[in-house]
Amino acid sequence: MKKNTKIIVLILTGIVIAFPLFSITYYTMVRTSTPRFCATCHEIQYAVDTWKTSTHVNNAHGFVADCMDCHLPAPYDTFNFFFTKTFHGIKDVFAHFTMSEYDHEKNRNKAYAAFKNRECQKCHRNILYIPDKRGAMLAHRSVLYPRKGYEKKCVDCHKNLVHNKRQVYDYKQYKEPYKGSGL
Repeated sequence: MKKNTKIIVLILTGIVIAFPLFSITYYTMVRTSTPRFCATCHEIQYAVDTWKTSTHVNNAHGFVADCMDCHLPAPYDTFNFFFTKTFHGIKDVFAHFTMSEYDHEKNRNKAYAAFKNRECQKCHRNILYIPDKRGAMLAHRSVLYPRKGYEKKCVDCHKNLVHNKRQVYDYKQYKEPYKGSGL
């Protein structure tokens, strides 16, 4: 009987310690993954401002892709998400306190070099169906199904969509495909 009691006490102690620890960690990850939080560092304010003027915020669908959507793995990949989020956070804090000048273009190029197509495809899933755009469909097919030695990244063609200084907001108008008269 003593052995069972000891096991139950250990399990309950584990739950009492693990649940608050997990909750605090999760809460911190969610709170620190917003554009508002990212903009608290003056180095990142430029990126947030240029993100606000892009179609990743201003589009007819009303969808907004936040920092986390592009710069981190999908949250369902829990371990990789937490590891990458923590790594980026430590790297950004280190840069904040040690760099005298923050080179936006250099850091933008480093980020694009590290991007994987799956980061874009979290939101852009149906890229093979683009009405009246055969060239785009073929280009996307070569990204989704690359021939050996000819791998392409989404950012090879779409590098200038986000984080560019603009005088006006970039707005992409959604057009409903023509369905005909139906008669």
